[in-house]
Amino acid sequence: MAYHDGEWGRPVTDDVRIYEKICLEGFQSGLSWLTILRKREAFRRAFAGFVPEAVAAFGPADVDRLLADAGIVRHRGKIEAAIANAGATLAAQDRHGSLAGVVWSFEPFRAGRPAPTRLGDLTATTPESTALAKALKALGFRFVGPTTAYAAMETLGVVNDHLAGCHVRGACDAERAGLAPPVLSPPAG
Repeated sequence: MAYHDGEWGRPVTDDVRIYEKICLEGFQSGLSWLTILRKREAFRRAFAGFVPEAVAAFGPADVDRLLADAGIVRHRGKIEAAIANAGATLAAQDRHGSLAGVVWSFEPFRAGRPAPTRLGDLTATTPESTALAKALKALGFRFVGPTTAYAAMETLGVVNDHLAGCHVRGACDAERAGLAPPVLSPPAG
């Protein structure tokens, strides 16, 4: 409930938090989100606070350490993806100024997007999430398909999928309305 009320759907523009949430969405694949939330502090400890520069320097000994850490999800592919995603975050910063600029450049047009009225109105993917997944993969991200990209867009506040009538929908809309989305810088070089 605390995650729903205070975090999910609230705009995030900080690259460290965006990288963290993309990684956690990848770890969640096939599991309960509650499992990931319960392990989040252990993930933060294991992955150096999700500071991309630190995680990008992880090597084989770190992979072994993480595979032995019962506090996190011990899946080699997901662990290696999180490490690769740190390097991809740095690539996004080098090429486009920030990971936030990349992610927010796929925000759907806000006006005219109706609030979902029931869970059945929600979709697992959108054309924007498919395009975001493709852009992230081009930067070197792994374990980020269109469904994971859309889940990240929801948690990062790029879209507001709180149902109409949800007690926090208005607050999320207000935060989004007050946000100047990060600017995508033209590719360097």
